[in-house]
Formats: sequence, C-alpha cells, structure tokens
Amino acid sequence: MPANLTDKIADLPLTPGVYLMKDGLGHVIYVGKAKQLRKRVQSYFYNNKGHSPKVKQLVKHIRDLDYRLTDTELEAFILECQLIKEIKPMYNRKMKNPLAYSYISIVDKTPYRQIEIGYEPSTEAGSLVYGPYTSRSTVERAVLGMKESQRILCSSPHSRNSRCLNHSLGLCMGMCGGSAEAIAYYEAVIDQLICLLEGRDNGIMAGLEARMEEAALRFDFEAAAKFRDYLGAVHSLLQKEQVIEFTGENKNILVLEPVDEQFHKLILIKGSVILYRTLLVTEALNEGQLTGMMAASAREVFRSSSQSAATEEMSRHKIDEAQIIYSYLKSSSGNYLLVPPEWLETEDTAGLEEGIRELVQSSLLDV
Repeated sequence: MPANLTDKIADLPLTPGVYLMKDGLGHVIYVGKAKQLRKRVQSYFYNNKGHSPKVKQLVKHIRDLDYRLTDTELEAFILECQLIKEIKPMYNRKMKNPLAYSYISIVDKTPYRQIEIGYEPSTEAGSLVYGPYTSRSTVERAVLGMKESQRILCSSPHSRNSRCLNHSLGLCMGMCGGSAEAIAYYEAVIDQLICLLEGRDNGIMAGLEARMEEAALRFDFEAAAKFRDYLGAVHSLLQKEQVIEFTGENKNILVLEPVDEQFHKLILIKGSVILYRTLLVTEALNEGQLTGMMAASAREVFRSSSQSAATEEMSRHKIDEAQIIYSYLKSSSGNYLLVPPEWLETEDTAGLEEGIRELVQSSLLDV
C-alpha cells in the first residue's frame, strides 16, 4: 500500500460518510458508504482473507482515496447511491448484476397460465406483471420454491398429452397430461401465487413452512434447509414489492436523526426523494421551540413539493434509494413520522405538532 494512502486511512474520522477509491490515474473505481469511515476503509486492507475475488482485485488497484462526510448514516447511504449513479465506478458495476431488472409475469396461455421470469415484463394481452426485482437469482429461487412446495414444478409445461418426469418424482400434479382435475388445482395455485405477490394471502408461505417442518421431522435436514432458503427468497421478493408499493404511495416522511449530544438532523422525504435537510442545535432549544421549527418546515416543504419528483418511473437507482429509506424506517433505530396529507391541508396544526412532539421526545431519549 502506498505510504500516502496509509496516512490518509489513518487520518480518516470515525464518523459517517462516503469513500471514493481511486486508481493510479486518479479515476474513481469504487464508491462505498460507512457508519465509521476509518474502520470500514481499514477493513479492505487488514484481515482480508474472507474477501471475495472481486474485492481482492479491487484492493490491488487502489492507489488513492477521497471521502465526503455526512452527518448521519442515512445520508451516507443516500449519497453513495447518488454518486454511483453519477460516476458509474467500474467496480460498483462489476459487483452488481449488469442486467437491470427481473420481472415475474403470469401469462394467459392455453391450456393453462404460465409463470415466466424475464428481464422485460410480458407484453402479451391479459398478462399480470410483478416487479421490477433487482436480483434475478432471488426471483428464480423464490419461484422454484413456490412451485416445488405446491407440486406444480412441471418439467414439460407446454405438453398436453404426456406426463413429465417431475410427475413421477412427485413434483408435478400432472397438468402436462391434460388432466382436468390437475389443471384446476394448478390454476387455483396460480391464483394463490397472485394473491401472495399482491399481499392479499400468505397460503403459499404456509405451504413452504409446512414442507420445511415435514422434512425436519423426518430428519431430512438437507431438504429442510432447502425449503428454509426458499422461504427466505420469497420473503425478499415480498419485501421488494412492499418497498415499491411504499414508495409509490408518495408518503410525506419526517426523519429526526441524532448526530451527537448537541445536534440532530431534520430530513424531509417525499416517496424516495429527500426534499430538505438541516442541522438543528437541539441542545440550545427546548421541546416547544424544536417542535414549532420542525412543524413550520414540514408544512412549508411538503405543501410546496412537486408530486412528479416522487412519482417518476422506477429505475434501479430509484429502487435502491427506496430500499435504503424503507429499510431505515423499518429498523428499530429509525426516528421518523409519517405526515398524513390532512395534517397539511388544514390551518389547524395540532395534529402535526403533536406527532412531532412525540417524535422529539423519543429521539432525544435515544441520544
């Protein structure tokens, strides 16, 4: 490691921020985020036996680095996402599937509907499309698990006259043989799958859990582990749907993040777009002053915010930003308030101020 790089790493602060790794020509080749910059960057160069081949290759090319400080970890995550979008560093691309998305399409075909996975949504008439999902492997594993647990894993899905090999293995109910009873069962499962992806029914999840428990009871731990992995993949799929749905609802989100004992960061978000942020000297303000300042900012910013900013078409980076915000809000450490539109439409500020007052009390206790 070059001496100047060693010194730079040693001088990095133990605060949130984003680091930009550079090669010998000064080009940014990787962007990452950290809660504690020095510890994260040091991890690339020390105790690196567990690093993947791509990370080891990255480290070989690092000759310099730059960094940008943020007040909070949430801002570091968002800034990383924005810089990757702007700079398009080589190793960020290498470490991510270059194909943009995957979609699940339920296609209306004869003699029965088909589940298709593709990088583009189906355009066939009558098709139902779910996604986009950023991990093709997760989608494939989830769909495989749902098919196997429901015994609709047909190895000849377009056949009408002869049963497939998977039927003899107990993985297919026999739709491929043209059985009306099997096709009716299959179509009922497809309806269950649609309900699952739309958040209306978890029957298929229960089927996966039952298969996992059955395997464990007969001490077939390999099969139990397989169904456990299938369950994890389906959970990931459903969370991605929840992220997109949550973002699409264009919610007004008020975040109050502690920086240290003296300061808090106020962040106002609409959908997945950060509209406003400011540093508040909470040590110098009483609860009433802090509540009043935050309520005034929220009313002004959310009332004047453009709907189009948060409803633009979902890109990979948009989904990544939405995932960051959604995960933060669902974590135990998130101090946030969802501001209903009706709190902004009336001149009566009681509801907004009461919600903010409770948030302030909770956030100040966490410092």
